[in-house]
Amino acid sequence: MGDSQRATKFGRPTGKDVISGLVTGLFSIPEGMAYASIGGFAAPLGLWSGVVPTIVGSVFARTVLMVTTLTSAIALSAQSVLADAGLDAGDVGALATLTVLVGVVMLILGLLKLGSVMSYVSTAVMAGFTTGIAVQILAGVIGDVTGYDPDAHNTVLKFVDAFAHIGEWDAVALLVSFATVAVWFLIRLVRPLRSYALLGALVIVSVVVGLLHTGVELVADIAAVPRSLPPFTLPDLGAFPALITGAVAIALVALAQAAGIGAAVPNPDGTRSDTSKDFSAQGVANIAGGFFGALPTGGSLSRTGVATSAGAQTRWSGIFAGVWLAVIVLVVGPVAGQIPMAVIGGLMLVVGGEIIVGRARDIGLVLQTSVFSAVAMIATFVATTMLPLQQAIFLGAGLSIILTAISVGRTARLTEFTRDVAGGWTVADPPSELPSGRTTVLHYWGAGFFSEVNRLQEEWPDSAQATDAAVVLSLRGSAQVPSATFLKALEKEVAVLRSRGIHIVVCGVPERQLAVLRRTGALERIGADRVLPSEASLTGAVERAWELAERLRTAPDEAAGQVSPDA
Repeated sequence: MGDSQRATKFGRPTGKDVISGLVTGLFSIPEGMAYASIGGFAAPLGLWSGVVPTIVGSVFARTVLMVTTLTSAIALSAQSVLADAGLDAGDVGALATLTVLVGVVMLILGLLKLGSVMSYVSTAVMAGFTTGIAVQILAGVIGDVTGYDPDAHNTVLKFVDAFAHIGEWDAVALLVSFATVAVWFLIRLVRPLRSYALLGALVIVSVVVGLLHTGVELVADIAAVPRSLPPFTLPDLGAFPALITGAVAIALVALAQAAGIGAAVPNPDGTRSDTSKDFSAQGVANIAGGFFGALPTGGSLSRTGVATSAGAQTRWSGIFAGVWLAVIVLVVGPVAGQIPMAVIGGLMLVVGGEIIVGRARDIGLVLQTSVFSAVAMIATFVATTMLPLQQAIFLGAGLSIILTAISVGRTARLTEFTRDVAGGWTVADPPSELPSGRTTVLHYWGAGFFSEVNRLQEEWPDSAQATDAAVVLSLRGSAQVPSATFLKALEKEVAVLRSRGIHIVVCGVPERQLAVLRRTGALERIGADRVLPSEASLTGAVERAWELAERLRTAPDEAAGQVSPDA
């Protein structure tokens, strides 16, 4: 069964999925309400954003453990979009319109398979991006952990601001946060209980704090937790024109955040993620969520990290997370309001730390691979912590493309095939000057990428002094369609050789390249009778090309027209 078929199967839910869903659902109460509040929205909207969108997103996502819900970046982006449109954050119809529009944009991007742009993002860039997101998660809970809320908006400056005001930290909040981390660590030491470590730490420390009446901030201090299901809401079509541009921006922010989840959290069954289908899944989740009180949502690395830390095994974990959240809010909403924010902060330290540790191997690999890769990783990390996320991920994609061009250009090369005593061919470095009185067989190793042209020109033998000479250029193994830059350079070299009375035969040309040569007219300019297609035999085309080149060199009138590319 193929990856796509297996990835779309639900499988059987496991006990770990139930527990993981419960932990994620509990987390969604304080985190969702907090994110909605920092965006200037009613806190319950953060809860509703973790019900329908989370369930629907988990049903359709190809990154099966990805949790689709509200994030701080999306909340702040939505606030900015509404303000620019002159709409009120309390306008339920406008919010529904915005969420649905974001979903439509995501769905279109997914159906157009524009998630494929992420294939251009290298391991180096993705390591920098996901590590930067993890640091953002840690920066986002500084206030919960220390009791001091930094004024800075920049991720790095939040840490600078916090440590500059260390005297204003709340010792009790700090103690509760680190006690939460300690309890999590102790539970993790007991192998059978590892999957319950987050839930255990959440419950145990919350109960102890409640009994001691420490006075730390509670979820209920942000806003009361309502005992109700997500309300049915209808979009306000009149708000559509004012929100469409902003919806595109929010979609990019959300998709950029989710882009690293597939790399950071691979599917447990070994199937491949599909970013385009993840785009579509988030789109459907937003379209559905818009009718049930949700703010715009996207793949959340922090909530996904909570789920995986709690033992998520299948997509059922995300489905259970949405169901559990609805049940908890409906049945015991006010009780959930007694969870201390410092406990949430402590567990988010765990989640952020686990994400960084999970990327440690990739970070080490990148640092040991090349200077270019290390620079790309560090640059992406810095951009992720200092720029809007959609800018950071596209900057990373650009860096990946540049690194690819550099790498391909450095690996492309020319070699010479020479006859051995047994009549076969051996490989040697190309001569610096083209020999006279014989046919020189050159083989090109590369993809015809534009960045390879300089390397090709540097290694091409100087033909200025050659007489009674011919050249065979083998392209076998280069199945990619050559770039316009490469074709232009090849035609230029052919023209130079001809001007000096030197014949050239191109052989081993794959069908795709041959079609391009025909379409662009390059085949006619090079000479249709001097371009030979690839053959099944490794050296068959080279043998035929060498024989043709020798005939052209020694008896050009007899050789003309004897071999065509369709022979």
